[in-house]
Amino acid sequence: MRRLFDANLYRFSEPQPSYWEATACRSAPIGARLEGDVTCDVAVIGGGYTGLSTALHLARDYPADVRVLDAGHIGWGASGRNGGFCTIGGTGFSRAALIRRYGLEAARAYYRAQVAAVELVRRIIADEGIDARAVGTAEIEVAHSTHAFRSLRQDAAILADSLGMDVELWSAAECRERVYRSTESHGALVLRPAFGLHPLNYCQGLASAAERYGAVLHPQSEVTGWTEEKSGRQRLVTEVGSVVARKVVFATNGFMPDELHAAFRGRTMPLISAIVVTRPLSATELAAQTWEPRDVIINSRRVFNYYRLLPDGRLLFGGRGHTRGTPDGEQRTYRMLARTLGRIWPAWRDVQIDYRWHGLICATGSLTPAVGQLTADANVFFGYGYHGNGVNTATWVGKQLAEWIGTGHVPATLPAIMRGIGPRIAMLPLQRQALRAAIVGARMLDALF
Repeated sequence: MRRLFDANLYRFSEPQPSYWEATACRSAPIGARLEGDVTCDVAVIGGGYTGLSTALHLARDYPADVRVLDAGHIGWGASGRNGGFCTIGGTGFSRAALIRRYGLEAARAYYRAQVAAVELVRRIIADEGIDARAVGTAEIEVAHSTHAFRSLRQDAAILADSLGMDVELWSAAECRERVYRSTESHGALVLRPAFGLHPLNYCQGLASAAERYGAVLHPQSEVTGWTEEKSGRQRLVTEVGSVVARKVVFATNGFMPDELHAAFRGRTMPLISAIVVTRPLSATELAAQTWEPRDVIINSRRVFNYYRLLPDGRLLFGGRGHTRGTPDGEQRTYRMLARTLGRIWPAWRDVQIDYRWHGLICATGSLTPAVGQLTADANVFFGYGYHGNGVNTATWVGKQLAEWIGTGHVPATLPAIMRGIGPRIAMLPLQRQALRAAIVGARMLDALF
């Protein structure tokens, strides 16, 4: 199938050389490749958080005969290679813009759902005994300039007064004392609830739980064909097998094949994100930058970085990748991330980088998650578009889809902001070129303000 990026991004048989893959609990493969022709109640395309949560909740709560198909191993995609941030977010809007676009009550409902989503992940980890290595209690947004701190002050007021969130604002002095000292610590916004986790362990834990409740998982089973039979049942074709199902859940997010189903063509804009992880930092090295928290952290730049201190003392540092997905572009991104890390924390300028990897996040034309049921085909459901905030949002969306399918009714807890397939993105390849220019412009503004 035709893909938006270079083939380097779609090597489904090769795990990413990530820190998560190197430290995952489970070494044995999960599930088995689909071979032959089978039938089921619900087929799920995508073995990440959305698909696995859908399968777990359908098999456990209704129950249903569910099969999950993924092109790679379980956790191959974004769900196994992200930064491990379980935080409030999920849209491409600022908080003020979200309120302007949808109204205060709709924005409040969305943020209540985000809080519930964080707590859902925490509950699943506890209930299913998943070794997710959860740490921290908050997401800290650090102002990279005094101008940015003024914006954070306004954001904190919106979060607390309009959206009812648990938020604190720390001055530059408090930021240097309670977060870290660097060239870019001019204050901080602290938002709860949030925490960090091992994303691949969590993903594989979801998969194991889904299997225990009866779901069947098929890794290395890329769906290459999708047709509707005269009976209304859906036929999904893989290289050496097929599934005929009463209903299908389309849950592939950033790696979704754009041509698999006409209804989803041009609905998403995948964006490349990249991560580097250092060797373990010593207590002396951490003290050199007075690093304190185990919380997840982002900075306030328009083209922001996200980072956290891992349980073994390594620094995970991520940011926006290049726009083509080529191997040489990938290496340039890693070098840029290492330089940025050294600029923010000069004492760590020459610290060795042990792990490097990249992946895709998924934006939509509406800049909000897309969750729903096709109008033209009531047997097809979908959930995707988490704008880099998929750990909690995707897990929660999967639970909503399971309830929708299991009961036949739209869940009352599903916010209006998330409902629907959203608009198509016109001239998608050209949009990618425009994105490159926008990123350059945003970085220039970040340097000035």
